[in-house]
Formats: sequence, structure tokens, C-alpha cells
Amino acid sequence: MSHELPPEWIAQANGAPKQPAVPHPETHFAWENLHSKPIIHPTAWVAQNAVVFGRVKLGAHSSIWYNCVLRGDNEYIEVGDESNIQDGTVLHVDDGFPCIVGKRVTVGHSAVVHGCTVGDGALIAIGATLLSRSVIGEGALIAAGALVLEGAQVPPHTLWAGVPAKQVKELEPRQRERLAKTYTHYANNAAAYLARYGRAHIDALLRL
Repeated sequence: MSHELPPEWIAQANGAPKQPAVPHPETHFAWENLHSKPIIHPTAWVAQNAVVFGRVKLGAHSSIWYNCVLRGDNEYIEVGDESNIQDGTVLHVDDGFPCIVGKRVTVGHSAVVHGCTVGDGALIAIGATLLSRSVIGEGALIAAGALVLEGAQVPPHTLWAGVPAKQVKELEPRQRERLAKTYTHYANNAAAYLARYGRAHIDALLRL
């Protein structure tokens, strides 16, 4: 997954109007990012009431479900091919730390993924919270309700649980095999919902 800014965002930033007066000008805010439009693959699904705003890039067959918020203001958010962000989840950024979700990742309902990196094939279970600068390794499993602290480094193919989250064990081969298939259901759902409801509401996001 490339971490270079797409040329569209650079061009949109260059065309942004003059910054407005703000109450705390000494504090950084990314005015240009508010003029960037999401980049959404034609096969990606975004639910009708999801909020996808600013510098957000969604890969092929990815899906963003109901009541999700992806706010790409101070940095960018990237969701890889065939990844799913389930209902009620929040993806946000921190200054200097974008939110990067790899390919074939499942992010369960009502999770919070903040200014961190999630490797390919990982599963973030229901209600988990990933804090800024954390890195989740490929194929790792973060248990439901876990709190991954700032800057934590989660090795690939491990199970982390608890508050704060700690490594419980390395995943067994059959667990890894099962985990590797979890995204497929949502990739199919994305195609089905797109066929059923169309993408007029998705295209409207690109005109904001």
C-alpha cells in the first residue's frame, strides 16, 4: 500500500481558498485537507448514512457500513482492498499519523481505529480500541473490547486481549486459516448492496 499522497489531493490543496481566522492560530489544523475529496473505488460500498469526509481512500471491494465515521482531516485515511469497516466504527487520525488499514482486514462493529496502522488480514473485533501510533501486524487478532495502547507493536499472527491489551498467544494454524477467510463474507455483501442500492449516494460524497 503506497503512502504517497494521490495527485488529486495535492491539486485540490493547491486550489484551496485562503485560510479563515481561527481562535488558536498557533495550533496546527489542515485547512487544505478539508478541500480534498474522498477517492472511492467503483467497486467499494459505502452505506447511505456513513460519514466519509476529506482525505479518505477506499480500495476495491472494500466496504464502509452503517453509522461509520471516517474523518480524514489532519491526516489521511486509507482502507485497503476487500477490507470491511463494520457498523458504528470510527476511523480517525492524529497529527503526523494517518490511519492505514491494509487489505482483507475486518474491523468489527463499534471499534475505534485512531492514527494507527493495521496490517493485511488482521481482525479487529467488536468494540476494540486502537490508539495512535500503534501497529497491528499482519493476520493479528485483537479481541473484542481490547484497548491497544499508544505506540504498541502487535506482532503478526498473535492474539491480543484485555485493557490494556497484552499478547495472549500466537495463533494456531487452524485459527490463522479461519481468520484469513473472515473478510470474504463482507466483500460479497459489498457487491450485493452496491447492486441493490446503487452508488448515487456514494458519488454525492465526491461532490462535497
